[in-house]
Amino acid sequence: MNENTVITAEGYDKIDGRNAYKSGIKKLTLGKPMLEENQSAQIAAQIWKEDSGKLVMDMELPVHRILDMMIFLSRTLLYFREAYRLPLLYDPEKPSIERVGLQGGVMPVSVCTDNPDINDDIQLFLQSINDSGEIIGERLRVISRILEELEYL
Repeated sequence: MNENTVITAEGYDKIDGRNAYKSGIKKLTLGKPMLEENQSAQIAAQIWKEDSGKLVMDMELPVHRILDMMIFLSRTLLYFREAYRLPLLYDPEKPSIERVGLQGGVMPVSVCTDNPDINDDIQLFLQSINDSGEIIGERLRVISRILEELEYL
């Protein structure tokens, strides 16, 4: 079970956001590189949960995908700081938020106008961001501090 684990964060169930102290996710780990589809090595992050009294891996992601999700989330949070200025929280004629340049390509970030309930769902989404503000803010401050220590800020 731990043969590939290099770094571990035990007791994640006690700090799992609004699921703290009742989460099924027990630990996070970083492991030695796994082989990706193209056979190049990727550092992997794993999420472990308890199942029938045993810890089992629930999910494994290459670290770059976690960073991509953080970029995606950060850009979304930044968008919603100003979205209140728009009547629907977005412009149906221009749903694009930003095209984030990565690896010589782009990750287009936009409001999903294919969602038939987008007008209601975007309101609920913003409310959820606001309700989670303290939890999100704390984690972003920690990330910011660590990036500063790494000299990326």
